[in-house]
Amino acid sequence: MSVKEDQIIRELSHYLHEHPGDQMALMPVYDAALDHSRRQACTHDQRCPLVMTAAVVVDERDRVLCLRHQGGYALAEAEPEDQDDSLSEAALRLLVEEVGIRDVWTQPGNEGPFLVDVTPASQHAYGPRLRVGIRYLFRAHASAVRSSVLEAGAAAWVPLSEVSMPPLRGRLESLLIGT
Repeated sequence: MSVKEDQIIRELSHYLHEHPGDQMALMPVYDAALDHSRRQACTHDQRCPLVMTAAVVVDERDRVLCLRHQGGYALAEAEPEDQDDSLSEAALRLLVEEVGIRDVWTQPGNEGPFLVDVTPASQHAYGPRLRVGIRYLFRAHASAVRSSVLEAGAAAWVPLSEVSMPPLRGRLESLLIGT
């Protein structure tokens, strides 16, 4: 089984129910996924939004797990692949492959995406399509990442205050700290 458009539609519907203020930005994505699902194919000449998914893993000290990227650290995101059964599984796959993370969990009531962000084609490196990041919140103990990975600098637990993406940092602060 693999991630299908109807799963994207369900996740976006759930998210928009929880965050109606994001509706305007996400309607093109929702409409394209709905069209794909109905037609069982892409008829947009590959101009449809590119869906990426990310696992935002937070440890017991409210630090975020990031991977080494271009001289700094960034959140890991991946495009769903055929072997992924769900978007959240696709989100975790990269972290399992890259840092061997284990024993992660979701907080009850936070199983769906906690943030969906849209980036215009001119502001990302994925080509001429709109990029949509569907982000899932996971919790883990700091020891869930192999120490050799952290010592080699391939990954790091980054304090919440140093997360460079303001919408993500704001949503995490409201969920974790209650601000």
